[in-house]
Amino acid sequence: MNGQTGQFPMQIIILIGFVAIMYFLMIRPQRKKDKEIKEMRDSIQVGDLIVTIGGIMGKVVKTKDDSIVLQVGADKTKMEFKKWAISSVEKKADRKAAPREETEKTDKEEPKKRSFKRLGKKEETEEVKAEAAETAAAVAEAVEETAAEIADAAEIPEAVEKAE
Repeated sequence: MNGQTGQFPMQIIILIGFVAIMYFLMIRPQRKKDKEIKEMRDSIQVGDLIVTIGGIMGKVVKTKDDSIVLQVGADKTKMEFKKWAISSVEKKADRKAAPREETEKTDKEEPKKRSFKRLGKKEETEEVKAEAAETAAAVAEAVEETAAEIADAAEIPEAVEKAE
């Protein structure tokens, strides 16, 4: 029986060693990563460009305690997301710190005024007309080719019927 009692403390030491290895190789790095992600999500400011876990990329226009409002697309659609849905911050805002009043501002933003460039030179206008004529000719040619291919395809079933 002396041999078996000597092995029991050794088994306990090996078990404790495995638990310690699992902690340092798996649990500790995951906690460190979770802490970094939480800090990244808490430091999001108005003006940051971010990516959600669903792949939506947008600009932060409003932050709340547990959610943010993103502005996405050319038509500037606004969508609200929970902070846990943020995957990464692509570009930080240029400002160093956003005041609290600005982060909780209302959605009343002035639309941007658009200006159109006028073509004032006659030469530029003629070049545009020439390019448009070339494009129209190419499109007409492509339409004729497609019509010819469709006509050929329509003749094939008739030939099959005649052969039967």
